Amino acid sequence: MHRFLSVVVALCVLISTMGVGAVGAAGDHGGVAAAQVECEFPFTGTDATGEEVTIEEEPQRVVAMQPSDAQTLWEIGARDKVVGMPVGQYTDYLEGHDEPEDITEDDGITVSTERVIQLEPDLVVASSVADEDQVEQLRDAGLTVYQFGPETSIDDVIANTETTGQLVGECEGANESVEWMNQEIGAIEEAVEGEERPTVLYAMGDGFTAGQGTFIEEIVTTAGGENLGSTAEIEFYGQISEEVVIEEDPDWIVYPDNFEEPPVSEQVLSETTAGQENQVVAVDSNRMNQPGPQVIYAIDTLAETFHSDAYAAAQEGGEANETDESGNETGGGDDSAGESGEDQPGFGIAAALAALVLAAFLFLRRR
Repeated sequence: MHRFLSVVVALCVLISTMGVGAVGAAGDHGGVAAAQVECEFPFTGTDATGEEVTIEEEPQRVVAMQPSDAQTLWEIGARDKVVGMPVGQYTDYLEGHDEPEDITEDDGITVSTERVIQLEPDLVVASSVADEDQVEQLRDAGLTVYQFGPETSIDDVIANTETTGQLVGECEGANESVEWMNQEIGAIEEAVEGEERPTVLYAMGDGFTAGQGTFIEEIVTTAGGENLGSTAEIEFYGQISEEVVIEEDPDWIVYPDNFEEPPVSEQVLSETTAGQENQVVAVDSNRMNQPGPQVIYAIDTLAETFHSDAYAAAQEGGEANETDESGNETGGGDDSAGESGEDQPGFGIAAALAALVLAAFLFLRRR
């Protein structure tokens, strides 16, 4: 991720980009604005399976095969087009999640091919974890299916958000979501820049953690932490032994809140800095584990957790710039978060500037 190479350079970059828009496309968080995606039908694109997918006209009936697909559709404003999705504990945070038909079996997780076919959708969107055999069965039944590849970075999440907008004819909403994501990521990165990075174990249960080449690792690093799974050379998602965890000695243990308590042993808690100093925190599993736009909320939570003082100072700086001398509001946040009924983290353009100035001040003091 971005490094604070020079305070002067960073300030110049920010000032220069504000003139053309302080938002970038995927891989350009907080940088010069890039071209936004446009919607046009017929749409033709090649998905992760190598299938050339053609959509003749804007879909009106869409099925989301996985919870992350539903999250993305909600965020870009395509909620009303969704006629089927997994309905249950992994989507119940989405407003109106129970309005589409539930496409899962009795276990609430496994997708029913028959139920998807019965809905006669114009388009089925499928994340990388969707069963490829089911995708082929749906295609054999005459349905149009677009499957995404593995999300190995936040840039992948952003790119998939843009593509989803093109697939369903919601490019304006997709562009707004991406703009918001880039603004928030850039501001959070600036707020935590220069802070000491704590080592963080993300305990997923059964000894699994997120390692190198995962978007979860980037959630941790963007929030100002160092991912223990990566330093322990875990590839993708893999198991890590208690001995290695104790040897690496994480400063923080983070775990998804679908566990009532951290899924680690008492020995790990008693013999690591995280356990000894009670630096153990649960995060919203849907925002942390699902590769959709709401990963921003997970980044925000962790940034506030790891770097509470710098985070609070950046927040205060942003709030101070929200009104001008006449008391009029000078900036407005993107309303994409309103789709899910949750407040945004609070880092807008003004807050990004305040965070950068703060980071520069702290940096110079250290010198």
